[in-house]
Amino acid sequence: MSAQTTLIVRHAPRLLPLLSALLLAACSTTPVAPPALTAAPAPTQFKESVPAPGQTSPAAEVPDAWWQLFHDPVLDDLQARLVIGNENLKLAIAQVDSARAVLGASRAAQQPTLSAGASASRADSGGNSGPQNALSLNANAAWELDLWGRLSEATRSNEARYQASQADLAAARLSAQATLTQTYFALRAAEAQQAVIERSITGYQRSLELTEVRYQGGVAALSDVLQAKTQLKTAQVQLIEAGSQRAQAEHAIAVLLGQPPSALALSAATPAALPEPPPVPTLLPSTLLQRRPDIRAAERRVTAAYAQIGVADASVFPSLSLSASGGLRSSSLGQLFNPSSLIWSLGSALTQKLLDGGAQQAVVEQARASADQAGASYRQTVLLAFQEVEDNLMLTDRLQAEAELQREALQLALRNLEITQDQYRVGTVSYLNVVTAQTTALSSERTLLDVQTRQLGAANQLLKNIAGRW
Repeated sequence: MSAQTTLIVRHAPRLLPLLSALLLAACSTTPVAPPALTAAPAPTQFKESVPAPGQTSPAAEVPDAWWQLFHDPVLDDLQARLVIGNENLKLAIAQVDSARAVLGASRAAQQPTLSAGASASRADSGGNSGPQNALSLNANAAWELDLWGRLSEATRSNEARYQASQADLAAARLSAQATLTQTYFALRAAEAQQAVIERSITGYQRSLELTEVRYQGGVAALSDVLQAKTQLKTAQVQLIEAGSQRAQAEHAIAVLLGQPPSALALSAATPAALPEPPPVPTLLPSTLLQRRPDIRAAERRVTAAYAQIGVADASVFPSLSLSASGGLRSSSLGQLFNPSSLIWSLGSALTQKLLDGGAQQAVVEQARASADQAGASYRQTVLLAFQEVEDNLMLTDRLQAEAELQREALQLALRNLEITQDQYRVGTVSYLNVVTAQTTALSSERTLLDVQTRQLGAANQLLKNIAGRW
């Protein structure tokens, strides 16, 4: 036997852990990459944003605080208070903090651990030697080698989850801002409805007085008076209903700000009117959806799910850990630090499950099913995003046309009311004609407010759908 062979045989016990580690590292697994995420062939622009022939899309400057496009200082102040007090945003922030902590723990699992301790005891074993002291100082180190990438894949998964939680926070903030804007518009719309009904009540009151005078003079019938009173009472009921709607909207705003409803009192706008909706560009690229935080969150969850497949695959292989310990042990404090009190050990451990009833394979299959679910959820999120943008692009265009026609209808109804009231004064028509004309005028004005409110809502939702930018 050669001297080299003799040396290898003599030191074989020391070399076995190193040889085992090198052998196992040569068989490490490959991380599972998610497939290309495509929901459907994405168009270059949205269907409902195609301009008419010869029409160009105007440049639109959108501030970071996109709600400022509505030019309402009260809304601006409410938005500033929202990001401070909203409880759902606080929940999302806590979820981000939790995901960050989980990521930190997974990164720490890849590093060696070191611990130290000290102990002192006095015991009597029952012999003639009497009680004995035992003093020790020790330090222990351990390190699990990431041979198959299980720990690194777990870190990659937790990092993707952390990024998804950040996107969730951005989505929650955007959703809360859009909800506050929508609720604020509902409040102002209720105020505008109140103003319209109050004007109508004033007109109905004058009509009632005129009808009573005509009835007392024997010109009008009692039915005319009753109709006038009925119309007045009906309008008063509608006024109460509009006030209830405003109160509910104000309560909802208070909760969005993280306050009890009793803590918020918004002054009524003077005059009662709705903000003007911002102009929407006639041409929007579909790439705007790449900025949506909910889509980013869904994409990061796909990455996390596929990383979990790598964790599950690596868990079927054995785990190898290295350990070392050292310390001092003595029966007296004076001899504790002598060289003879030194103790130490080095070791390695290789662990492999031999029989688990198929539990590990089930974990792998579950991880792959979860990845399929995450992929399907991502594709559905993208498709819904396209639908939301198309819907609100269509609404902003159609509602603009509706508002123009409804303004014309309102002018005609008001003109008809003037003519009918004049005719009633001279006795050429019955009071039923006046009631019909008044009802039509009020209905037309309230319908116009409804259309304008929907216009604002569609613009608000469109800004939310494209993450506050176009």
